[in-house]
Amino acid sequence: MKIRDVRPILFWAGQTNRLIVVVETDDGITGYGESGPHLHATAAAVDMLKPRLIGEDATRIEHLWQVMFRGGFFPGGNILSAAVSAVDIALWDINAKAFGVPLYRLLGGRYRDRVPAYCHIGGHQLEGLVESGVAAAEAGWKFLRWGAPQQGDRHEPTVVIRETIAGMEKLRAALGDEIELCFDIHARFDPSDAITLAKGIAPTRPYFLEDPIRSENIQLYRHLRQHIDIPLAVGEHYASKWEFRQLIEEDLIDYARPDLCIVGGITEAKKVAAMCETHQIRVVTHNPLGPVSSAACLHLNLAIPNVGVAEQPRKPGSSVTEFFPVQIGWEDGYLVPSDRPGLGVEFNEKAALASPPHSPGPARLLRRDDGSIANW
Repeated sequence: MKIRDVRPILFWAGQTNRLIVVVETDDGITGYGESGPHLHATAAAVDMLKPRLIGEDATRIEHLWQVMFRGGFFPGGNILSAAVSAVDIALWDINAKAFGVPLYRLLGGRYRDRVPAYCHIGGHQLEGLVESGVAAAEAGWKFLRWGAPQQGDRHEPTVVIRETIAGMEKLRAALGDEIELCFDIHARFDPSDAITLAKGIAPTRPYFLEDPIRSENIQLYRHLRQHIDIPLAVGEHYASKWEFRQLIEEDLIDYARPDLCIVGGITEAKKVAAMCETHQIRVVTHNPLGPVSSAACLHLNLAIPNVGVAEQPRKPGSSVTEFFPVQIGWEDGYLVPSDRPGLGVEFNEKAALASPPHSPGPARLLRRDDGSIANW
């Protein structure tokens, strides 16, 4: 089963660009992968990897992962890892299809029958937040995620802290104790502001506080761990198991957030999950992307023992169906498996090619009142 073609398909999917990588074998099996950040650059990285892959045995997933990741000698960072991720997911899809089984069967079989998932609510604003949360709970979601409030492109930490505390209190009062609330700072705070916010929302019993500070300096989580008493969820920016290592080994987090489309695909995410298991850290897969990413996360989460909850911004099958006519299943707040082989997702490449990508827009940054910038 030799690799015959590898092609990145970058297209406009209605509200954002998407990057799907298609891998074909000489016996007619096609696999799909998805990629996350800096899509135009990542598509170029996939094209760079292509000569290393053509003619190779598609069953040698670990070998090909090493070839892609280490083949240029110098570490590639997030962009290379995102390209490796997409190809890796596609190879797992191909191998499961070759056996005619759902992908989770190759990962050790189902550890659980379904995967709890959270959706996004609120749109980063107080206005309409409670209504959005109540509607999601009534639709069956058991976990809800709200992101740091903002006023247009303004980010003033003291304002964000006040609005966050108010919003979390309103949500808890409206939803009661049965609904779990996750809150995402999106790596916008300095440690002192993160500590202040964490203490302020602690009475609302968050399921976790996500990415309270920028990702570059992992050492700072030692400081946060001494002052924050609510669970911490971190990791969506990291591009390998090595970047997760200190957080796991020093027990600095409660939930690890590998993004399968950045961290190195299913191959690397499974290793991160195993490292976490030895420290009783649960996995919360980061998934802001499309149906291929959702399917890859579902299959991994079905097979590993240490799952907290899975990110699923919206109900599967409720969007981009013109490009992905078959998507994963959802029932009463849970992602559910099917018997379809591989990822269980179908991709309409012809429709994607007819929807050319938009050019990268301006930098996505927020600004403080003094004109300085903050992470988007």
